[in-house]
Amino acid sequence: MSVEVNQVAPDFTLVNKDLKLKKLSEFKGKKVILLFFPGAFTGVCTKELCTFRDSMSKLNNAKATVLGISVDQPFSLAQFAKENNLTFELLSDADRTVSNLYGVLHHDFVGVHGLSASKRSVFIIDPAGKVKYKWVSDDPGKEPNYDEVIKEAEKIK
Repeated sequence: MSVEVNQVAPDFTLVNKDLKLKKLSEFKGKKVILLFFPGAFTGVCTKELCTFRDSMSKLNNAKATVLGISVDQPFSLAQFAKENNLTFELLSDADRTVSNLYGVLHHDFVGVHGLSASKRSVFIIDPAGKVKYKWVSDDPGKEPNYDEVIKEAEKIK
């Protein structure tokens, strides 16, 4: 099962890097960008999240809240955020429930049987809670089109 454009985004509760519970429904009434990424401290993920960090002024102008989600433990995410000066929320999907719920869980990640991680994915959710943009890659080395994500976020009112 996967989440599709124009569906209501499934609610979830995850632990953030500060060990506080965060629910997607807390952000109802706001535009939310969900960034699923395979793993902290990897080259492509670091580049991706730092690119979003560097785009925060444009995303703030678009009134978008960014939530990064990976299967990493909260402690790893806290260190990753600190080392890369990431100012947006990072959430731990250590049990893979949310990645599976959204249909973005890599099984046998990078060809290793039993290893799973989030697929690199972007979902933009409008203030009413509907998915208005979806991008998912089966290739963990492929990055999203950052300009497209920003433009799509700007379009949503």
